[in-house]
Amino acid sequence: MMNGGRLLVESLMALGARVGFGVPGESYLAVLDALHDTRGRLDFVLCRNEGGAAFMAAAWGKLAGQPGLCFVTRGPGATNASIGVHTAMQDSAPMLLFVGQVGTDMKGREAFQELDYRAVYGTMAKWAVEIDSVERIPEILARAWVTATTGRPGPVVIALPEDMLAETTATAPLTAPPRIVEPAPAAAAMAEAQALLANAARPLLMVGGCNWTDAGRRALQDFVEASDIPVVAAFRYQDSFDNFSPCYAGEAGVGMPAHVRALVTEADVILAVNLRFGEMTTDGYTLLDVPVPAQRLIHVHGSDREIGKVYQPTLGIHAGPNEFAAALAPVRGNWADWRARARQGFEDSLSAPPQPSPVDMAQVMAHLRELLPEDAILTNGAGNFTVWPNKFYQFGPQARLLAPQSGAMGYGLPAAIAARVAFPGRTVVCFAGDGDFQMNCQELGTAMQAGAQPIVLLLNNGIYGTIRAHQERNYPGRVSGTTMENPDFVQLARAYGYHAERVARTEDFPAAFARALASDSGAVLDLDISPEALTPRQTLSQMRAAAEAKR
Repeated sequence: MMNGGRLLVESLMALGARVGFGVPGESYLAVLDALHDTRGRLDFVLCRNEGGAAFMAAAWGKLAGQPGLCFVTRGPGATNASIGVHTAMQDSAPMLLFVGQVGTDMKGREAFQELDYRAVYGTMAKWAVEIDSVERIPEILARAWVTATTGRPGPVVIALPEDMLAETTATAPLTAPPRIVEPAPAAAAMAEAQALLANAARPLLMVGGCNWTDAGRRALQDFVEASDIPVVAAFRYQDSFDNFSPCYAGEAGVGMPAHVRALVTEADVILAVNLRFGEMTTDGYTLLDVPVPAQRLIHVHGSDREIGKVYQPTLGIHAGPNEFAAALAPVRGNWADWRARARQGFEDSLSAPPQPSPVDMAQVMAHLRELLPEDAILTNGAGNFTVWPNKFYQFGPQARLLAPQSGAMGYGLPAAIAARVAFPGRTVVCFAGDGDFQMNCQELGTAMQAGAQPIVLLLNNGIYGTIRAHQERNYPGRVSGTTMENPDFVQLARAYGYHAERVARTEDFPAAFARALASDSGAVLDLDISPEALTPRQTLSQMRAAAEAKR
C-alpha cells in the first residue's frame, strides 16, 4: 500500500525522471514527502518563483529530450507557472507541470486558490488533465509522458487534488518507460522528395526542433554535405545543425539577415524538417505565400497536425526527424555557387562594425567564439541583446542554445540553471539584458542552493531595448515607459554568493571573463552597454533620425 504522492514519484522514476523543479505548496505535501526519500535518484530543485521553476523545466525538456518536471501549488502557483507552459509549447519542448488542486469535495465552489485547470491551460498545453482517482495515477502519468514526447513535443498539465494524493492504494507504480518508435517515412514519399530535390536549381534545407538524436543530426549533416545544399536553422534552433559545416547559412529568426531572407525567397525547393513555420522563421509569414508557397515545399514533421497548418506543401511527409534523416540519400545538382554564396553570407554576418558603447559586444563575441569550449551551453531570454548570442556565435555539434521561441523575458537565467543541473561539468553562459535579468534574478538563490551557478553576462543599458527600438521607429523622441533605474547588480550577485564585477571597458572583458571561468561559485559580469548600441548596425539616434525623416 502507498499513497498517491508516493505512487506518483515511484512512477516518475520508472519513466526515467531524475530531476524536478518547483516551489512547495500545501496542496501537494504527499508528493514532497515522497521526494524526501528519493534524493540522488529523483531530486527536487527548490526554486524561488513558479515562473522560474517552469522555465527550468521547459529548458530541461529542450536540452534533454525528455519531459522537464515542474511542481507548483494551486491558484497563484499555477498561474505563475503558466509562462513556462506557453514557452514549452512554442518551443515544442516536452514538459510535465504538476499542479496541486483543491480537494475533490470542494471543487466548483471557488474554494481557496481553486482554478479550473482544463479551462486555464486548455489552449496553452498539449493536454490538461486532473487525476481524481488515486488508482489512475500510473495510467494517466504514462499517457502524459507519451503525449509530451511524441508527435510535436510539448507540455502537459496534470492537476493533483490534495485528498487524492493522500489516499492509499494497492495499485502498483509503473516499472519502465514506454517505448514509442519514431514514425518512419514511406518509401514512395522518400523517392518523390529525392526527385524534387534532384530537379531543383536552388534547393534549401530548413531545420529546427529539439527532439533530435546524435545519430539523426549526423545523418542529416552527412546528407547535406554530400548533396552540397545550404541549410538555414529555424528561429532559436541554431544548435540543430553544425554551424561550422560549409553548408550552414544562418538562422531564420527575428532580426533576420538579408542573405537568409534572400535564400528563403529565392529557393525553388525547400525541404523543411521538424519545424512548425512560426512567425519569426517566416518573417511574419511573408517569405512564403499563404497558403500555397511559390517555392515547392517538402514539409517533414512527426505530427500530422503541423503539416499543412499554415502552408500547403507540395509534399507532406509524416515522419520523425531522425528516421527521415536516416532514409535520405545524397542528391547532386548544379547549385554549388548557390551554396557557396549562402555560406559566404553567413560568414560575413559574423562580423559587426565597432559599437558605440563602453563595452563593445562585437569584440566580446569574437573573444567568446575563440575561447568557449566546444560543448558550451548558451542561454538567453528576450530583448535586443539576444542578437549577440543568436547571430554572432557559432554552435558546433556539441554546443547547445537554450532560448525561447515565445520571446519570454526572464527565461535565460532559469534555463542556465537547468543546464548546470543537467551538466555540472559544462560551461554555461547566460546572456541577459538588465530588464530581462530582473524578471527572474531571484533564481540566483536557486542556483546557489543547488550548486548550479552559471556565468551571467548582464548587458546593462538602462532601458527596455526592444520596446525602445519600436518606440523610436514609431514615435521618435517620445520616450515613455522604457527607461529603468537599476540596482547595483554587483552587490546583488555577491549577496547570493557569486563572483561579480562591473566591466566598464571592452579591453577589461577578457580578464574579467577568465576570472568568471575560474570561479567555483558562478559569476555575474555587469557589462556597461550604451543605449546607443541598440542593434549591431543601427544606433538609437539613427533609428530616431530615420523615423523623423519619414514624418
